[in-house]
Amino acid sequence: MNPLDTEIKWGIIGCGDVTEVKSGPAFNKVAGSRLLAVMRRDREKLLDYAERHGVPRTHVSADDLINDPEIDAIYVATPPGSHREYALKIASANKHCCLEKPMALNFAECKEIAAAFAGKEAQLFVAYYRRSLPRFNQVKAWIDNGEIGVIRHINWSYFRPPSAADLSPEYDWRTDPAVAGGGHFVDLACHGLDLFIHLAGDIRDASGIAVNQQALYEAEDAVSACWVFDSGATGAGFWNFGASEYGDEVVIYGNRGSIRFSVFADRPLVLESSDRSETVEIPHPQNIQYFHIENMVKHLTGDGQHPVSGPEGGKASRVMDQILAGVG
Repeated sequence: MNPLDTEIKWGIIGCGDVTEVKSGPAFNKVAGSRLLAVMRRDREKLLDYAERHGVPRTHVSADDLINDPEIDAIYVATPPGSHREYALKIASANKHCCLEKPMALNFAECKEIAAAFAGKEAQLFVAYYRRSLPRFNQVKAWIDNGEIGVIRHINWSYFRPPSAADLSPEYDWRTDPAVAGGGHFVDLACHGLDLFIHLAGDIRDASGIAVNQQALYEAEDAVSACWVFDSGATGAGFWNFGASEYGDEVVIYGNRGSIRFSVFADRPLVLESSDRSETVEIPHPQNIQYFHIENMVKHLTGDGQHPVSGPEGGKASRVMDQILAGVG
């Protein structure tokens, strides 16, 4: 689109749960942005969504939405197994694209998608919205200002009991590797791994162990991993989806202090350094993708740079591929 235009007109492919509060409403709240059309195969659910969210256009065909001449940019909010197909079509139509995370089923697909957009006017984004959230901007500011000195290690522990969906015999795409690329680890850990790359730089190499402890579904439900950043800092994490309680804590250790926070929970950020201690509470916005969408609009109108554009969105997938390399 012309960078002088003042409004980015969006379409959504797959108006499911993630678009109800997290993302969908923000497309109309961000200045210079408008949600013009939505697509879903189930016409009844599609019309219900459009009426509730005030969306003027509906499509039951993704191809029809992609080729709608009034649409400038398309948000693909479907499971990862369909991202490659839709992204390549959007690139061929030379329209801007935002893919839900993870970017695709695996890193090979991520590279193929990024290559399809390379050199085009159309821009590619991935919805790793934590890079745009004020709470994590505060963590990055502490790091960039040298509050904890040089990063030596990042440790993340995430665990929770099995969910009702895990215990149900009903099908759940999130634990179907053919559709999701893995289990809950792939669905959730990508957020933290992408954030760590944003905070500490690229991850050079990673390895891990992944097993299925509960046999509730096909995918792994317990993962342990370690990695090393290009800087030489190390990292480690474990994710378990069959625990007795919930826990989510990241500790970034520097040579002059540490930072503690949660990737998912709305908890305080805690800085402990050789000079001072500080606890900061920065709540999530009502629509958690608001600032991510705002940054996409600024990027497309020439007013800023989105932190997860192009090949950047595939870096977490590369790390997860390495961690899960021994699975199966």
